[in-house]
Amino acid sequence: MITRYSSLVFLLVLFSFGQNPSSEKDERNTEGRIPILIDTDANNELDDQHALAYVLLNSDVFDVRGVTVNHTAVGTIQNDYEEAKRIMALCNAWGKIPLKVGVDSGRYPNLKDQLENQHHEGYEAVNFIIEQAKKQEGDKLVLAPIGKLTNIALALTKDPEIVEKVKVIWLGSNYYRKDGPDGEHNLRHDPDAYNAVISSGVDFTMVTVRYGAPSGTDAVAVHVNDIKRIMPGLVPSSKAVTGRHGGTFTSFGDYSINLFVNYTDGTRPLFDMALFAILKNSSWAKSSMIVAPKLIGDYWSGLFEDRRITIVENFNKEAILSDFFETMRNPNHINF
Repeated sequence: MITRYSSLVFLLVLFSFGQNPSSEKDERNTEGRIPILIDTDANNELDDQHALAYVLLNSDVFDVRGVTVNHTAVGTIQNDYEEAKRIMALCNAWGKIPLKVGVDSGRYPNLKDQLENQHHEGYEAVNFIIEQAKKQEGDKLVLAPIGKLTNIALALTKDPEIVEKVKVIWLGSNYYRKDGPDGEHNLRHDPDAYNAVISSGVDFTMVTVRYGAPSGTDAVAVHVNDIKRIMPGLVPSSKAVTGRHGGTFTSFGDYSINLFVNYTDGTRPLFDMALFAILKNSSWAKSSMIVAPKLIGDYWSGLFEDRRITIVENFNKEAILSDFFETMRNPNHINF
């Protein structure tokens, strides 16, 4: 196991620190929008809900082809499905964008040999990812997992031909971390899925979390008092929705407040939302290309010498949160 991680992070920097190898221009389709499929553990915490709303309410930027759900920690896969459905309804997208059920508690090593079974765990989401990738022409379809990587890894394994049709931009990992196991939520719920995705050769970007560090999305945090002050009544819905914690809501803004007050009386990062913000504007973070690190168990241990990935860090918290709130005040959701 490598004990000094500078060789992992800085061994091969192919781009200057402020340059983004996956530029906005490269990811936008002929309509000027980014073709994207979101994979989310929607019922976990509160950042997935805000990330999904942000994407749906930026429909002039994102061409959302569908949403798939996976399960990590809270409840079951059905809870993740229902929470994603709530957000889509509150953003007036329900019934207009497909929502598919993916892997529940299973992990890649236990599922990869079951892919020949017609109804293997997560087959609806996995097959949908493959179907959407094969439909893609021109620019690559962006797969944006903001939970564990299981659905994505299974899709790439089930049909390796889609590797050339997609790029994966994942919110996950504390990489690089000097003091032992990675410990990050999305990674630890299926570490082997990460290695499988890298091994596939797919274009891969890691949007770092880095708990407690100013350089990761953990720093893109908002206080509950700001949510209470800014969000009331924003993004009115065409129909009422029953919330995860009970109550009835007719706007995403009011549901946002409910999620926050049921989770914290202080500050909470909007980890996942930052991924979509830097897709919208790559200048809001720093990107560089590195040799892909390898994970053995929970530890970074070696390199995929023949693989390069993009790593994203040092996020402009003020710009990202400002754009989030501006999106809530002036949503664009007419392109569903």
